[in-house]
Amino acid sequence: MKPSTRISQVSEYYFSKKLSEVRDLQRNGHDIINLGIGSPDLPSHSDVIKELNKTSQEKGINSYQPYRGIDELREAFSGWYQNIFKVNLNPKNEILPLFGSKEGIMHITTAFCNPGDRVLIPNPCYPAYTSVSKLLNLDIQYYNLTEENNWLPNFNELEKLWNNQCKILWINYPHMPTGKVADHKTFKKLVSWTKYRNVLLVNDNPYSLILNDHPKSILSFLNDYKDIIELNSLSKSHNMAGWRVGSLCGTAENINHVLKVKSNFDSGMFKPVQLAASKALKLDKSWYNNLNIEYRKRREIIWKILDLFHSEYKKDTAGLFVWAKIPTNFKSSQEFSDYLLTEVRIFAAPGHVFGSNGKNHVRFSLCANVDKLNQAYNRVKPLNEKMK
Repeated sequence: MKPSTRISQVSEYYFSKKLSEVRDLQRNGHDIINLGIGSPDLPSHSDVIKELNKTSQEKGINSYQPYRGIDELREAFSGWYQNIFKVNLNPKNEILPLFGSKEGIMHITTAFCNPGDRVLIPNPCYPAYTSVSKLLNLDIQYYNLTEENNWLPNFNELEKLWNNQCKILWINYPHMPTGKVADHKTFKKLVSWTKYRNVLLVNDNPYSLILNDHPKSILSFLNDYKDIIELNSLSKSHNMAGWRVGSLCGTAENINHVLKVKSNFDSGMFKPVQLAASKALKLDKSWYNNLNIEYRKRREIIWKILDLFHSEYKKDTAGLFVWAKIPTNFKSSQEFSDYLLTEVRIFAAPGHVFGSNGKNHVRFSLCANVDKLNQAYNRVKPLNEKMK
């Protein structure tokens, strides 16, 4: 059977293929330390797991659930946004739970874009923004995020890329893969520009609580501009990546547009998962504090590893990754990533998979315990001594 032309525009997700390669190496007896992806290795909160276990055994719990998600989950997201970001959202119609935020990228794009419409996507970025846009036959225009501009948008460039068919501006702060945190001034300028140009502003915000002392939401500007949507997720902040729980938040009108798409894709999330997620959203600040204490320890070791390579990196970043320049004796991110995998059995993501502006960078994940990271350090140290 001949496949559709749309899938000829995309390939298998890089990490899908690469992790298969890593697993093959592991099956052949190689001890690979995987620092390539942001899949939290720490457990979910015990109360969350207990809630899932308890409610899964209740009578009649396995029925279909509302397309908008259960009241308890939407109310929990509303309370969480108020507690964390000081943003008031109506749980009845301004919050749409998702099976993780990744599906929201497809739903938003489908709801607001026609074939040929223009979308503005950062370079570097999460690859899903691009793949979804290709599948929907959109006009993709990349705006450059560069180290020289502190990984922030250049508004003169945005203006040049805009045209009357421009529908969405994708942003992702705290930024993946660089870890850059956008300040209030930058958010305000983004809101002003999208309002002036009548463009939907979408912020993908799953990293705001990881190693970030001042979490922000673009939704704090909803009074200034109604066409703002924010995606969020429990994957990183609550160690619930495999649970697949996220949210899409915005005005009731825009939520309803997206619901028309989503309600034709699924039949609701398993209720015990929603109830457990509601419990997670009500955890006190000690949960996030303890999580970040652990990630700081891990990040210190990654920094030590990079120091052995004399790689440059920023310390004022947020999220689950360390973004660093490749050592000067390597020509590309792919070459350095391959070297790490073959010579020291460490997998780190080459920056080029996130866009051309990542070609001279590499991304290390913090999703490995301290013992594993110290093991990685001890593997690299002898190589460093040989190169002296």
